[in-house]
Amino acid sequence: MSPRPGYVLDVDRSTPPVLFWHGEGFRLERLPEGSRVIYPPEPLPPLPDPIGAIRRALEEPLGDSQPLRSLLRPGMRLTICFDDVSLPLPPMRRPDVRQLVIEQVLDLAAEAGVDDVCLIAALALHRRMTEAELRHALGDRVYDAFAPQGLLLQHDAEDPDGLVHLGRTDLGEDVEISKRAATSDLVVYVNINLVPMDGGHKSVATGLASYRSLRHHHNARTLRHSRSFMDKDHSELHSSNWRMGRLIAASGVRIFQIETTLNNDAFPAQLRFLQRREWEWTAQDRATYLATQAALRRLPDGLRRSVFHQVTAPYRLTSVQAGEVEAVHDETLRHVYAQQLVEVEGQSDVLTMGLPYICPYNVNSIMNPILVACLGLGYLFNMYRGRPLVREGGVLILSHPTPRSFHPAHHPSYIDFFEEVLAETTDPGEIGKYEEAYATDPWYVHLYRTGNAYHGVHPFYMWYWCAHALEHLGGVIVVGGDPAAVRRLGFKPASTLADALEMAADVVGPSPSVTHLHAPPLLMADVR
Repeated sequence: MSPRPGYVLDVDRSTPPVLFWHGEGFRLERLPEGSRVIYPPEPLPPLPDPIGAIRRALEEPLGDSQPLRSLLRPGMRLTICFDDVSLPLPPMRRPDVRQLVIEQVLDLAAEAGVDDVCLIAALALHRRMTEAELRHALGDRVYDAFAPQGLLLQHDAEDPDGLVHLGRTDLGEDVEISKRAATSDLVVYVNINLVPMDGGHKSVATGLASYRSLRHHHNARTLRHSRSFMDKDHSELHSSNWRMGRLIAASGVRIFQIETTLNNDAFPAQLRFLQRREWEWTAQDRATYLATQAALRRLPDGLRRSVFHQVTAPYRLTSVQAGEVEAVHDETLRHVYAQQLVEVEGQSDVLTMGLPYICPYNVNSIMNPILVACLGLGYLFNMYRGRPLVREGGVLILSHPTPRSFHPAHHPSYIDFFEEVLAETTDPGEIGKYEEAYATDPWYVHLYRTGNAYHGVHPFYMWYWCAHALEHLGGVIVVGGDPAAVRRLGFKPASTLADALEMAADVVGPSPSVTHLHAPPLLMADVR
């Protein structure tokens, strides 16, 4: 898929200030003349008939798969798995696309007389979803039909009786997944591809896996050699998942993959200015921005956070495809790239970005310092194909308040990781020596299995996610962050963007070239 041109702005004297996200708020910043701003493409037009498109995908599958109705029969064991609360961001306005797809799958199963049906939220090592979050994703009708009967499960990667070891890949990687899925006659996986990293074999090989499996690709070595996570042909993370997925298929687990893509219409009408380029702002957009800023400044942190987490996105479905995993994913990537790719010529000395209030791991929660690092260095830095937007040895400047604040129920091991591990070292290769103690700690395991806590090892994975960027960059500066928290991460604090650019010049030389990544909405830079 060719990138969509026309979304790169060269900054000159007439350029208005550029909006930077800053956690639960925004900043308008003037970039140096000669800088460039990379904007996301316009939202693609949605499918006019989503339900009809879903039905056609189930009837006309890709690859060597039969139509779904031909795979269903009385007496079979059917398991429907779906992506958890980490997708999409912000949460999709109801009805969620998972609800739309799962309802169609259940209708076909009922017509075929299938009565052994189970739903599983594919958590991997993520926290358990709340009832409200499950209802939002699945809809009340599906939730009420399955949850009271104990047929709506959340994957437990620490349940010794709920996992099955299927073998090892040719590189010795353990493949251990949900026993319910592995012993089903058919697994239907319902996926949302918000970014190119999602979907494919990663759905089952990660979403339904145990720590024993995940440790083979969620580690510093693998993630250092993923260039980038969003480009599967240059990602060791994907290579490992593909090996595991092919072993899962070879072991006899039959998977019918359903993948969907959304446009990037990420913000509702009251925040419409976030979808527009600054020189396109109307008088109403400017007034809305000023009023929003004034209101946010008056709110305490907790209430401001709550307001943002109530935002739902008017995303619309742009594609749905079903069938054999790899054939489906190839078509899905074509649609993701059609929405997100922007062609960019060359790298810059400095890359700037504003970080929003949300990432995959703090939905209805707090963006703690480790997640700030992961969002900036792990996710947005890696939103490229070809080469990073910033040259090797360059500087990344992030804008975020970076509060030294943690959600005690969601991120208990993060607190100890921040206070103990990062106090000793910030080197992704070095922190691994502490990993097993956190991964096997009985209290962390208990909180993961019975509460709403991320697995004890999860903060390690978030730091490993930064490994490629940390190796590539000559420095990281955080504007407006808590200085002590920023320094604990191994980064440098700055009060203003101007100060940060001066500090960056000390690393990369005078008059550095600057690129600003204007996201979200999301984009993927195709850097030539």
